[in-house]
Amino acid sequence: MTTSTGAKLGYLRVSTGKQDEALQHEALDKAGVLKRNRYVDHGVSGSKTERPALSNLLADARSGDTITVYKLDRLGRSTAHVASLIADLTERGVFIESISDGLNSSTPTGRAMLQMLAIFAEMERSFIQERTVAGLAAAKAQGRKGGRPKVADSAKARKAQTLRDSGESVPEIAKTLGVSIATVYRITKAKASA
Repeated sequence: MTTSTGAKLGYLRVSTGKQDEALQHEALDKAGVLKRNRYVDHGVSGSKTERPALSNLLADARSGDTITVYKLDRLGRSTAHVASLIADLTERGVFIESISDGLNSSTPTGRAMLQMLAIFAEMERSFIQERTVAGLAAAKAQGRKGGRPKVADSAKARKAQTLRDSGESVPEIAKTLGVSIATVYRITKAKASA
């Protein structure tokens, strides 16, 4: 598998509704990707793994096709996700071309660079796991627990319950105690009906 024999498909993404994809369209025009073969996610963050246009593109891509993007970061924000996506496409016989990055998986150099990307993604995952374990161990040694700090201590919880039992509305209790409505519901019980 060394040459692309199928269609050129383009993928474009902008994160916010205020951005436009004109620069990406221009690059895909120069790369020879027909407008009818372009998939656009407008106002969708790269951190989301489920993106409608990307999902459609992945479903439509066939062996021998080339998916062309302006930059690899358009496929996803995390290196691990992009590497996983590229590995899946490569296994299916779909090529990747990143215009700005100068990568094309139909060439030996492009394949080597994409393999390096996968290696770095694996290293990134390992480093994150190691830092998480070390951080939790250090916190435990200092007598702390992981996670968000509690918003309401037991005194606030008793006060919230007293106010709720007296008939005060949940939004008013939240405002009085400076906590969210969801917190009030979580730390109190509804007064039992007589």
